[in-house]
Amino acid sequence: MEYEGDSMVGFGSRYGKRIKELNEKILAKSRSRYKCPSCSRTAIRREAAGIWKCRKCGAKFASDSYEFSE
Repeated sequence: MEYEGDSMVGFGSRYGKRIKELNEKILAKSRSRYKCPSCSRTAIRREAAGIWKCRKCGAKFASDSYEFSE
């Protein structure tokens, strides 16, 4: 039985181990929090592909799809 919190549950036995590991790394980057350039808090979260928003000051930024870079 697979762990339900795992993001790879939907893949089942398809696609192979390496693809699943790469996908897991990408999802971990996109779900983590980053430091805001305007208020210096660690509150930047991904809103959509390439759109990042600070939960503290409300500032929006355009950056990479899966990882925030200033």
